[in-house]
Amino acid sequence: MSRTGLIDIPFKPVEKNVVEEYKALLEDALGFKRAVDEEGRVVDEELLPKISEGEIVEIYTYMVRARVIDGWLLKLQRMGKVALHAPNKGQEAVAVGAAKPLRRDDWVFPSYRELGAYLVRGMSEEEILDRALANADDPLKGSDFAIFGNRKYNLVPAPVPVGNQIPISVGAAYAMKYLGRDTVTLTFFGDGATSRGDFHAGLNFAGVFKVPAVFVIQNNQWAISVPRKRQTAAPTLAVKGLAYGVPGVRIDGNDVMVVYKIVSDAAEKARRGGGPTLIEAVTYRLGPHTTADDPSRYRTSEEEKIMERYEPLRRMRKFMESMGILTEKEALSIEEEWNSKVEEIVRRVLAKPPLPENVFFQNVYGKKPWFIKEEEQDLEETLKTMEELGLSYRE
Repeated sequence: MSRTGLIDIPFKPVEKNVVEEYKALLEDALGFKRAVDEEGRVVDEELLPKISEGEIVEIYTYMVRARVIDGWLLKLQRMGKVALHAPNKGQEAVAVGAAKPLRRDDWVFPSYRELGAYLVRGMSEEEILDRALANADDPLKGSDFAIFGNRKYNLVPAPVPVGNQIPISVGAAYAMKYLGRDTVTLTFFGDGATSRGDFHAGLNFAGVFKVPAVFVIQNNQWAISVPRKRQTAAPTLAVKGLAYGVPGVRIDGNDVMVVYKIVSDAAEKARRGGGPTLIEAVTYRLGPHTTADDPSRYRTSEEEKIMERYEPLRRMRKFMESMGILTEKEALSIEEEWNSKVEEIVRRVLAKPPLPENVFFQNVYGKKPWFIKEEEQDLEETLKTMEELGLSYRE
């Protein structure tokens, strides 16, 4: 303390031990960690998580399920059954690998491409489809914009505005710390979100108050049509955390083994009071940004073909075969099994009736006031008149 007893005198260099600490942190933020390369070869055994062969197969199965349901949501959107979809293809390892090591009481704040995390948390394909099709079993009753969340799974509904979930998740993590719980928040967002104010405000607060949070950047190289090199002049995205006192780690986001390991370590550090971690998972979006996007306008098909070699399911099949866990034929049979299962689920979901017309008046008031009752009655009378006139209001 200074002689005033208020603050340290600031007119001096940063202490040498802090400088050395940041040099070490820079290695993680500027480096590239991977356990398994794109051909399924183990390149760093220390980065392999200590999990059983059964758990490895389970992780692969979640990735397969995410790929299958993602493909169906894309088909259903093209059929006019789903309003909008943000394809997950190529990014399954990040969502599954990050969500798998969490505890049930931890909280997940997803973005657009975390179908794998939904499945890991216990959500079924049928629930995802009910939400996407906004049918009679839609748990959100059509009141959200194509993105799911549910308190039952400690999954917070993802916002449509980019990065809005970051400061909210930080507040939740601070609340857990305030309440004395060893619960962790896991927040997903894309590379584009690191250019938004919410990212900087959230990371700053997280660093100052050392909240128990893990931030995962899905760096898929494209923020819609803006390439990574136009997003920031920083050499990596992970390095941005250091400005806020948040350690950053750059990893291979298509290697589900290293994603699991690094997120698991970060979560345990947070539980012990060690503060937040920013993880940049380097991956690649093989599909469009959303079904409203045409990637051929800003990138080449040759680029996409090259990146197919790095996609996570292919890598996982090769890894399991090299480790004697599953043959490629056995791994592909899991895909066939889930293709069949999900097709049956899709048929069942499509047969469900739509939401009732008066759904607008539900989930707003515990006890409906007079003006809501009047509006609901007006709607019923209008629909009855249309029916008598032979007019369709669903087509």
